[in-house]
Parts: sequence; C-alpha cells; structure tokens
Amino acid sequence: MIYDVIIVGGGPAGLAAAIYASRARFKTLLIEKAGCGGQIAITDMLENYPGFNGGINGFDLAMKLEAQAKEFGAIIAYDEVVGLNLQSQVKQVVTVNNKYNAKTVIIAAGSNAKRLGIPGESNFIGSGISFCATCDAPFYKEKDVLVVGGGDSALQESIFLAKFAKSVTLIHRRNEFKAAKILQERLLSYPNISVMYNTTPEEITGKGSVEAVKLKNVETQQTQIIKVQGIFVFIGWAPNTAFVPELSLNSDGYIITDENMKTSVEGVFACGDIRKKQLRQVVTAASDGAQAAISAQHYIENH
Repeated sequence: MIYDVIIVGGGPAGLAAAIYASRARFKTLLIEKAGCGGQIAITDMLENYPGFNGGINGFDLAMKLEAQAKEFGAIIAYDEVVGLNLQSQVKQVVTVNNKYNAKTVIIAAGSNAKRLGIPGESNFIGSGISFCATCDAPFYKEKDVLVVGGGDSALQESIFLAKFAKSVTLIHRRNEFKAAKILQERLLSYPNISVMYNTTPEEITGKGSVEAVKLKNVETQQTQIIKVQGIFVFIGWAPNTAFVPELSLNSDGYIITDENMKTSVEGVFACGDIRKKQLRQVVTAASDGAQAAISAQHYIENH
C-alpha cells in the first residue's frame, strides 16, 4: 500500500496533522513508538491551551486528540521508526518491524529531555534522577528533592512536587528565571519550595540511590553539598533527529523548515518540537501539525 501521508510521532503536532490529513480524506498512517500524546501525556495540568477554562490534564487531552484522529479515519501503528528513504517520489519509512510507503512524510518526532552530563548522573537515572515529576512525584512523599532548571517546565514541576515532597530546592544557573511571571509568583507562595540562583549541580552521590548533590555558585565559585533523595532535571530538550540524516538541520540538531513546514526535501514536512522554532507549546505544535497536513495536501494535489 502507498499511503498519502505518513506521520512520524504521535504528540500534539503529529495528532493534529493526522486530524487534518484524514479529514481531507487522505490515506493517513501515524506511527508512534510508545503511546500517543508525547510530552503532554505526562503533564499534570495544561492551563494555557485555548478552550479549557480551568485547565485540562495532559493525558486526557492526548486521548481526545487521538480519538479525533481515529474518528476521521487515521490509522495508528505502534512501532519505532529507525530510518527514512526520502529521495524518491514515493517515500519509505522504515520501522523495527515493517516498511511503509507514502507520497508524503510528516516528521513530528519531538524531543527528549537533556541530561546534566555531570559525574554520578548516569548511575542514578531511574534510581533517584527523573525527568518527569508528574510520573515520579509520589515516590518522593515526605522526602527532600532538588529541581534543576529555570523555565516554565522547571517551575510547573516544582509546584507539583511540592504537593508530595517534604522540601523542594530549585536551582537555576542564572540570576532570574525565564519562566512566566504567573508561575514565578505561584512558586514563591509555597513554603516548602526554596530557590537558589546562580547555582549549578557538580556531582551526584549515593549508594544505590541518590543521597546528596554537590552544588556550585557560579559567581563565588563556592561549593556545598546538600542531602536529597531525588533530583528532577528540566534543562531543555534535544530533538529526535537521529533517523533523518537526509534533511537540513541547524546547529542544535533541529529540522529547518519554512513557515509552511516544508523541509529541504520535496514532499517531506516537519512540525512541532522537532523543528527550528521560537515557541514550543502545545498550541504551536497543533498549529504546526495543521499547516504540515495542508502543505502535504497541496503537494499531493500538484504532483
């Protein structure tokens, strides 16, 4: 079978693309290696997605998007994409278990959390180091935890952790947060959250699980060791582009597209957090996905 559109990735961008493509009556296949939703599936509450006054749970929104795509006829296959053959008019998507052909490909594979890259980190991932407070916060009830980061995610997850942990120490390498002001105000209202600016983690230690972390003040160069049982890391994302060597990427590895989501290869589009862009939010991912699907439609109609 030759699909009209194959979408790689089932986050908000990929699901929006699937909704628009299948609603246009194109044979649409979405390939997702785990469960649909991407990062929003592990997000406790989305307060700024339009249309949901009071917020909506990320997993619930993901399920609504998936159901909507299926309702319009999109097929969802759970498999991992390991390669792409894009130079022919009929594109090929290679997965662990199969090979699929399509007239167009939309890449919406998202990004993964960046690591700290400090001594001890690799020893404790899954044993005290986490990249998802929504997933793991209940394991740290009445314990002391450290959060690393200064953006919206770091503050949102710190607030969520404060509901479980005895104490939350949030460190940021700069002297002010990048996060939205409303989140900063909310964070500072929690008595069990403390903030350390101009601070970076240097080393993580423990026997079997995290017990302590060495911190350094980047201005004074002074170090200190604090005892914690958990460390949550929110320092940004790295795009999942290892399987797309044929496309033009920027210096950070993100796919370069134009405003219509077109990549450097004809008939191939990219959307969401995997592409070079300024704002990485659910609403912009959905917008990207819609535009990618429309661009794929125009490409098919003209070839």
